[in-house]
Amino acid sequence: MSGTSTPSAEVRAPLNLRARPRARSPVAVVDIGSNSVRLVVYEAETRAAATLHNEKSICGIGRDMVTTGRLHAEGCAMALEALARFKMLADGLNAQVREAVATAAARDASNGADFVRRAEAAWGGPVRVLSGEEEARLAAEGVVAGIPQADGLVADLGGGSLDMVSVRNGRTGDAFTLPLGPLRLMDAAKGDADKARRLVDESLEKLHLIGLKDRALYAVGGIWRSVARVDMEETGYPLHVLQEYEIPRRRALRLCEVLANLSRKSVERMKVVSKRRAESLPYGAIVLERLLLACDLRSVIVSAYGLREGLLYARLTPEERALDPLLEFAENANARQAREAGHAPEMFAWMSPLFTDESAELRRLRQAVCLFSDIAWRRHPDDRALGGFNQVLAAPFAGASHRMRAMLASSVFHRYSGDEDFPRDIANADLLNKEDETRALAIGLACRLAFALSASSAGVLPLYRLRMTPAKIVLDLPRRHEAIAGEPVQKRLGALAGALGRKGEILIG
Repeated sequence: MSGTSTPSAEVRAPLNLRARPRARSPVAVVDIGSNSVRLVVYEAETRAAATLHNEKSICGIGRDMVTTGRLHAEGCAMALEALARFKMLADGLNAQVREAVATAAARDASNGADFVRRAEAAWGGPVRVLSGEEEARLAAEGVVAGIPQADGLVADLGGGSLDMVSVRNGRTGDAFTLPLGPLRLMDAAKGDADKARRLVDESLEKLHLIGLKDRALYAVGGIWRSVARVDMEETGYPLHVLQEYEIPRRRALRLCEVLANLSRKSVERMKVVSKRRAESLPYGAIVLERLLLACDLRSVIVSAYGLREGLLYARLTPEERALDPLLEFAENANARQAREAGHAPEMFAWMSPLFTDESAELRRLRQAVCLFSDIAWRRHPDDRALGGFNQVLAAPFAGASHRMRAMLASSVFHRYSGDEDFPRDIANADLLNKEDETRALAIGLACRLAFALSASSAGVLPLYRLRMTPAKIVLDLPRRHEAIAGEPVQKRLGALAGALGRKGEILIG
């Protein structure tokens, strides 16, 4: 089961709709790596910026560098073509803010400077060549942006380098970079897996990485995301979201051992692995295996956030960086998709007397549920429960473990569900325990009752009082509003009370 992520800043209380940030233009970020060249265009410089466009080209400019010391000619030609295309896309999206960086291959190759000049001409702007430490720190900043309470070692495996930074409580420690990317390792080991292991072990021994025992490895990079996809496929995992997917140490080591000994053809037969990753995947598995053993780390947690997100995060003000990424995403969703954005904070305050025992984490969960509670109203009535569930479960927000995702989605399902069966693949995946399921049910049913009373109108719920006694859930209504207490309200109050082990009662007057 995934660990829990909460923001480093205190959870906001009470929930309120803050003024939305002023309109900002899109931000285009280009990352020229040893293996791939990628463009990401973000909606704006905000804490939970949506991705307008995300595209990569596997070019392999760092292929054969150990042997030749130069960038691969064919790979460079492909990269320049991709950059010219990326410029046209960024122009079309009116991205006024642009960042382009190049990493290990361009930094270390004898013809790297020449390639960067041509890359700048194709992209139409400057390309910053990052030092190894800058590359490592930006990747770590990206991880912290998505997992504010990360505690362990951030390791970003690119085609040419392995960049590492320790993290704790939102702060980064010492940065290290090693030439252990799969493209370089393939070239140096010449197909010998045991030699590749020795090369990695020798490099890691020189760093004397200590103080990481029983902490987590935050894995960044396309190769390690492919490893995670293989694990998801092998275990039949129902939640196909890579961000904060966790693989326990023992299972990760077993998987790495298997992958490291596969032939390229065997890897190519795996549907979840890109054919262009097939050759380098076994070497990425070797690096992961040796790193887990060298540092005695307890598990691998995948971070879909890395260098590019770190570049965006670095542009934010300290106040924006301190915001909760989950609640920022949920507030944006509420503002765009709810019938009445002001209903969510009223509902959160209205149901609070039922949840006096909640921790900061659970309070944050309930805040997010209220903000997500009206996102499915445009769906067909037959699809609102399951459609809303799936929409929240796989939404591209950060700051939430897989357990948290499952609780959020389950609450939204119960907010819409009548007689629908709860999705069994989630119920059977051990993502939630009985206490989690009960909490999600109660929050969802409280939302369901609130909508029966208000039809999502702002200003209505404060007229009614919801309270809890040792034996009852009591709904107090003013006499002039007693007509609202029809059969739908009675039924939903009874369901909510039952979920909390009590009986429902409506008092008029």
